[in-house]
Formats: sequence, structure tokens, C-alpha cells
Amino acid sequence: MSISPNQPLSETDLDRLEALLDAPIFANEGPLLDELQAMLCAIVSGPTVIMPSDWLPAVLGDSVAYESEAQANEVLGLVMALYNDIATSLAEGEGVSPILYPVAENSEEMDFAAWADAYIYGSQVGGADWYQAAGAHAEDLSDLLEPFFLLNGSLREDADKHQERWLTPAEEKLAAGRAQDALPDLITGIYMFWQALASPVQSQRRGTPKIGRNDLCPCGSGKKYKQCCGSPEKLH
Repeated sequence: MSISPNQPLSETDLDRLEALLDAPIFANEGPLLDELQAMLCAIVSGPTVIMPSDWLPAVLGDSVAYESEAQANEVLGLVMALYNDIATSLAEGEGVSPILYPVAENSEEMDFAAWADAYIYGSQVGGADWYQAAGAHAEDLSDLLEPFFLLNGSLREDADKHQERWLTPAEEKLAAGRAQDALPDLITGIYMFWQALASPVQSQRRGTPKIGRNDLCPCGSGKKYKQCCGSPEKLH
């Protein structure tokens, strides 16, 4: 059964999409539903509009063996509907609740690493360099993305590679817990970050001296800029 891309997804639709992604047509190389959602969140949020013809092969793979035209239409319709759901939720300020799977069968621990890793992959779809696109605001973007790199293990791998001190197990557990709790707000924050840079008002302000994230906020609150007017929810 096909679905209109503009039709909101029901729980039944999500279950159907989940089953299709796990079907033999993907030969165990397609994304799971959590990974698909994460990639689409990044694709929706980025600095440039990416056409479906570009991101569909990147997220589904370019060699899916559909059994029929009807099945292909069903998969693509459900994926586009999920994309539109995410885009609408972020645009209307409703946010996105991450779909998470357990790290192992019968485990109560959720696999935030897979979600974060898929989001980072999604940020690279289309060839845009997010940090280059952020320009003078690259440091702000780095602050927003750092929890994703913590969750997917990249920060620890980088520290090991350069033989730098890493967090103790207790510190890492605490930092990961905070990143997990903040994930929905970070998804929204990154979306708002790019929306702010795309706005005419923000473009006019790019010629003014850059305020450091740790500088005192110019509004006079006495707080650091990153904790006041420079916080993700106020970057608009």
C-alpha cells in the first residue's frame, strides 16, 4: 500500500517502514529506522537544501532490489513522509524525539551511538562542509556537534590517537548521560542554528566583531555568551 509523502505517519506506518527496511530487498545493507531518522534530521537541518534525488541513494543505498514497482513506491513514499514529518516538526518548533533501539537484545541500554553516528553521516550527505558553511560561527557549530561525537565514540578515538588524556569511566558515563538527555534539544538547536544563519538579519550581522563563546555576553547579564544570548535556543 502506498502512502502520500504529505500524509503524516501513523505508528502503523512507522512499523511498516521498519519492516521494509529490514526486508531482503536491502540485503542487510539498508539503514535501520533509527539510523534513517537520524540521517534525515541532519539532511533537513543543514545549510543547503538537498534534493531527494541526491539524498535518497545516500540513505537507502543505490542498489535496493525492489520486488515490484508497487513496493518501490511504498518504500519511497514512507521515507518521504518521514522526511516531511521531521521537516514540519522542526519548522514548527515541535522538535524530534529520537527513535532508539537497545544496544543488544534484552538490554535496557539504548543505542545512542548508532543514532549519533547516523546523524553525523547525514550531515555529510550532499557534499556540503558544515564547518566551512558556518564561517565565523564554526565554533558555535562545534559546540552543538560535540555531544554527537562524544556519543558515537569519535572524541575518545581522537584522544587515543593523539595520546591525550581521556575521561575517567565515571566522567565519561556522566558526560554521555548529559549528551543523551540533551539530544532532542541539540537536534532542534542545530536546525535553529542554520535557520539563523540563513536569515537576512543574521547575514547583516556577520560583519560585526565575533563574540567568543566564553566572553561576557554584551547584553549585560554578567553571564558568558554561550550561556546567555549565544545559547542554541537564542541563536535566532
